[in-house]
Amino acid sequence: MNRLEGKVAIVTGSTSGIGIGIARLFAAEGAQVVVCGRRQEKGQAVVDRITAEGGKASYHFMDLTDLSSIDALIADTAEQYGKVDILVNNAANVALPDGRVDELTLEMWDNIFASDIRGTFYAIKTVLPFMKKNGKGSIVNIGSMASCGGDLGSTAYACAKAGVDMLTSSVALQYGKDNIRCNCVRPGLIVTPENEAHVPQALKDIFLSNIEVNRYGCPEDIANMCVFFASDESEFVTGQIINVDGGMNSHAPSVAQFRAMGSRTW
Repeated sequence: MNRLEGKVAIVTGSTSGIGIGIARLFAAEGAQVVVCGRRQEKGQAVVDRITAEGGKASYHFMDLTDLSSIDALIADTAEQYGKVDILVNNAANVALPDGRVDELTLEMWDNIFASDIRGTFYAIKTVLPFMKKNGKGSIVNIGSMASCGGDLGSTAYACAKAGVDMLTSSVALQYGKDNIRCNCVRPGLIVTPENEAHVPQALKDIFLSNIEVNRYGCPEDIANMCVFFASDESEFVTGQIINVDGGMNSHAPSVAQFRAMGSRTW
């Protein structure tokens, strides 16, 4: 415990799902956490839960597609707490319409890119001067296993998240000499209180047949990796893109079918 003691952490999109898990664990590890998102009531509920658990947190409004709100978030955090040590870019709108290439309109493409990489890029660009002033910093991007290969339908989302991978590498390279690290966590199937009722059993079965451990992921799995990247334990680790997916992307795509056949090989 206390691996983040004395650090100030912004966790975007921390009013639900994975973001709540990250915010709670950061606070449990001693960080002053800035919970942010568009929904003030939900954000305040997260803050109240963290403080009830003995942690330190505050809420700040942020809309990923409103760049002025990102400016305000980072500037207000630095003014209130004197610095920004950690930025976790978790916010994304996964409910936007997507599709095959021939189905996508430019508006659909632009909306997804504005949500899933433009805002992440701008948050990083905005926080860099504050981290440089502080002499160090850790940026953690939340990617997606959708960037590991082509997708049957979520074309724009997969492309945007692939961009997050490359953005991670570029930031790590360009600002490592300023003691600013940047890493990326790609979640697998993460079942949260918000999405559990909406994940069909058939989809869970497909994932579990390809996951190498005996369960789905939970927000704490992602939070644990984020704590490592945010802490001084990983000060020699940057530019890394880590799958936290139960091993789903560590094998050939035919493994589940051969396992069902009782075969060890083709």
